[in-house]
Amino acid sequence: MCGVAGLLDFRQAPSAQLAWAMVRALHHRGPDGHGVRECGPAVLGHARLAVIDPDAGAQPMGNEDASVWVSFNGEIYNHAELRRQLLGLGHGFRSHCDTEVLVHGYESWGDALVERLDGQFAFALWDGRRRRLLLARDRTGIRPMFLRRDGSRLGFASEVKALLAMPGWTPRLDPQVLAEVFTTWGPLAGHSPFEGVRSLEPGSCLAIDEAGERGWRYWDWSFPERGVVREELDAQACASELLRRLQTSVDQRLRADVPVGAYLSGGLDSAAVAALARRGGARRLRTFSIRFDDPEFDEGEQQQELVRALGCEHAQWRCRDSDIAQAFEQAVWHAEAPMLRTAPVPLMLLARQVHAAGFKVVLTGEGADEVLGGYDLFKEARVRRFMARAPQSAWRSALLGRLYPWLSRSPTASASLARGFFRADPDKLALPGYGHMTRWSTTQRCWQLFSPELRDALRGRDIPGEIASGLPAEFPAWGPLQQDQYIEATTLLSQYLLCTQGDRMSMAHAVEGRFPFLDHHLIAFASSLPARYKIMGLNEKWLLKRAMRGLLPESVLARSKQPYRAPDSRCFFSGGVELDWVADLLSPVSLQAAGYFDATAVGRLLAKCRAGRAIGFADNMAFVGVLSTMSLHRQFVQRAPPRSREEAPS
Repeated sequence: MCGVAGLLDFRQAPSAQLAWAMVRALHHRGPDGHGVRECGPAVLGHARLAVIDPDAGAQPMGNEDASVWVSFNGEIYNHAELRRQLLGLGHGFRSHCDTEVLVHGYESWGDALVERLDGQFAFALWDGRRRRLLLARDRTGIRPMFLRRDGSRLGFASEVKALLAMPGWTPRLDPQVLAEVFTTWGPLAGHSPFEGVRSLEPGSCLAIDEAGERGWRYWDWSFPERGVVREELDAQACASELLRRLQTSVDQRLRADVPVGAYLSGGLDSAAVAALARRGGARRLRTFSIRFDDPEFDEGEQQQELVRALGCEHAQWRCRDSDIAQAFEQAVWHAEAPMLRTAPVPLMLLARQVHAAGFKVVLTGEGADEVLGGYDLFKEARVRRFMARAPQSAWRSALLGRLYPWLSRSPTASASLARGFFRADPDKLALPGYGHMTRWSTTQRCWQLFSPELRDALRGRDIPGEIASGLPAEFPAWGPLQQDQYIEATTLLSQYLLCTQGDRMSMAHAVEGRFPFLDHHLIAFASSLPARYKIMGLNEKWLLKRAMRGLLPESVLARSKQPYRAPDSRCFFSGGVELDWVADLLSPVSLQAAGYFDATAVGRLLAKCRAGRAIGFADNMAFVGVLSTMSLHRQFVQRAPPRSREEAPS
């Protein structure tokens, strides 16, 4: 995995020196080599993490006559198959690196190249004959690409911090995007937290030449219409096919010229990936995990059970509350976005341990919940829809008690409170975002902390309505679970889990995450399945559990999903007093100067946290969201270094 950076200007040839400054800002993504290529109106830059063919040399990489150049971030898992096709078409290769298939593939297939790629990628390709830049991003949004236009000059990079090298730019946070983050946990597709900076959407391409820009979507999540799904499909045959496809995906993601490890959280998804990696080519698999002192967050016992069952060589790192506080601002620097939970921070520190152990690549179970119906939100939506058809039914609402068993303070603990919180409004049942309303409304309570000026600017803003207006035309024909899956995959997954909590935290220490469940062939198969094969009653990921029977312990298959979480607001207090740098960031003077939040409202929240009374999701999200936004403002707008520090895991 690597870092891409570059400039395009048809009026005045951009500076190679400026491109070098952009590349240096991405050194953490690619410490193994750096390169810049001047191509007339375009300059391509690259920071390399050598994973395939380490001796191939630095990018950018060109074709034989130097008419096509590419700066590439990612992995093409079917590069060997594409290479054979291209050799048959008469192309010659100078390396075994997967990057080279891009320049030759573009020569033969043009823009249709992206549709042939199996992988996770973002790249910038310059076509010298057509004087045209092509930017592309993988289907599900695993690898990032940001753009900023300044007059005739366009800057593009894997991270916004590289764009800071562009002269004359004073970054500002976009208040409208803050509202999006404080609703769906991440910016809406195409947006970034910074004014004037946009993100290339997942599954999209953008071509820029002297005539202008043209963007298009080459892939999107899709599902069959309700009446088209074959409900009579044989369950065992489907489980066998799922296992075959997942094994193929895992085997592809084991391809590398460096050792490949795996994360092992203790849950089903990472366990399935690790088990199939052992079953495939990784006979001596090295696995890594996080432990917490608090049993509410810790899965150490489950991890050890899996280590014994799978025979892995395993390394655990115990994360303390103080570790999260010390590394928090560094995580914000890498995330380049407000964070509503601290969960990304331990993952960044774990990546540091993985890198120190000599690993550049890890497999993870991310994506299984979106693809195969694993989230409690999906089950919650099913119960709420069931309740909405008979709102007065006591036994229907009693099903709420089966949700969130992993929460020590579950909102379903009190039946009367649960019925009020999970309102099953029959008049809203047909709304596209019905399944996400409880999460969005809970998160949007953070808007109460915005300054009066920001609340005025947001008056009338309907983010759920905006999401609904951007849904594909075929969306209404899908079943309820499929609709929930689509919204989850195109909001939380691509905009938070794969970005803030995924790419940014692992690449902070030059560790490449690979995601077998996000193989687009596997996604297409899973999308064709009946909804009941994903959630059978209230048993999530039912078909995956059936497919893994005999390969994983029964205790893992029978266990309810426990999502990965970390301690939140309590990490930033010691002896009932907030840490000094926290007090400074959240002081009335700092809050008023930044202008995003109401100092009085934040003061009340701070007092609640100080007293140890911030125990619910809403309070913790609000505190971490405010703190991370203020840290983001300080580091990117005020250009001040972080005052919390990242320390090496022990």
